[in-house]
Amino acid sequence: MAVGLYQLTPWKHACLRRCRGPVAFIARHWRRGTGGALRMGMVHGAHCTGCCWLAMGLLFYGGVMNVCWIVGLSALMLSEKLLPAGHAVGRMSGVAFVAWGAWLLAASP
Repeated sequence: MAVGLYQLTPWKHACLRRCRGPVAFIARHWRRGTGGALRMGMVHGAHCTGCCWLAMGLLFYGGVMNVCWIVGLSALMLSEKLLPAGHAVGRMSGVAFVAWGAWLLAASP
């Protein structure tokens, strides 16, 4: 449920906006030299990690021995980043994760 709630937050979508446009990020935050490239990479990587860190945690938890989890969650994160409707994919998956979590809680003894 936590992954689903995070998918619906404005912070997640702000990070996703920055992660989806690396060319715009580079144009806006250009730094010279190796150190500048490292700094730009770290900042852009932080935005990309910020948009899906909780789903990555679920990927590790559920996907340690399950290839279906790995493929499914990786496809979800990739579609959020690459598809034109990526923000909508994130919102729909958020609602689905919350509903699934609520169902699991209701079904548990």
